[in-house]
Amino acid sequence: MAEKIRLGGMALPNGVLVHGPSSWACAIRHADGRLEVASDYKRFRADDSTPLLRGPAKLLEALAVLPALRRALPAARLSFERPAVLAGLLASAVGVRVVRGSTLGPAAQELLSTVFAFTPAILALRGSELAAYHGAEHVSIGSYEHDEPRAREHERCGSHLVGPIVLTSALGNALAAKAPLQLRGPARVAATLGSLAVSTELFAWMVRNPENRFARALAKPGHELQHRVGTSEPSREQLEVAEAALAACLELEERGGPN
Repeated sequence: MAEKIRLGGMALPNGVLVHGPSSWACAIRHADGRLEVASDYKRFRADDSTPLLRGPAKLLEALAVLPALRRALPAARLSFERPAVLAGLLASAVGVRVVRGSTLGPAAQELLSTVFAFTPAILALRGSELAAYHGAEHVSIGSYEHDEPRAREHERCGSHLVGPIVLTSALGNALAAKAPLQLRGPARVAATLGSLAVSTELFAWMVRNPENRFARALAKPGHELQHRVGTSEPSREQLEVAEAALAACLELEERGGPN
């Protein structure tokens, strides 16, 4: 059996984005029911050979697709553009400032600050259409990868980063809080970047070792978020959108592109 192409994805409020090693494809459903698909090769591809740097680099690679997506599909809507998500960003920032100025201990402050940081993402996923398209993304990619129908949860969903990020952020920022006052700001920035780098390495290890007890414990918060909030059962029409994006991405990957 031919080796499967490693794919990722992102749900939109009106469609699904699928990206592979060298290309991306997005399909959206217009209000009148029309299906529209766009695809292209990636202009920026991250180097994934350096530990700790490869996780943030792959995140930048995924984000770099968005401007091209908006040019190709102006009707595509992004989850963070919703008013509720923007309000969540503001509430998150306020919550973090309140916690930082409280009399709680350093560990409790950092744990609560990390939880507040996830508020916008949770609000983004609560939209019924977005959650259903998120489920459709997982069903289509999972079914392709496993050669059988799969459920709406996926083992490589970014929600599984929640456990590692909460753990590493709390530890890193608790250490940063012990820095001299004049160095505390830079120390917290360094802790945030370090948390992201370490969390992505932990996430990759969790994917490779799904039966490990520590890996299961780290994955548990993200799985619950994915199951209870992040995804819902997609309709046949939403699955059609996800499968159209998947097919367009695979066509470019199998065709091969510029070196």
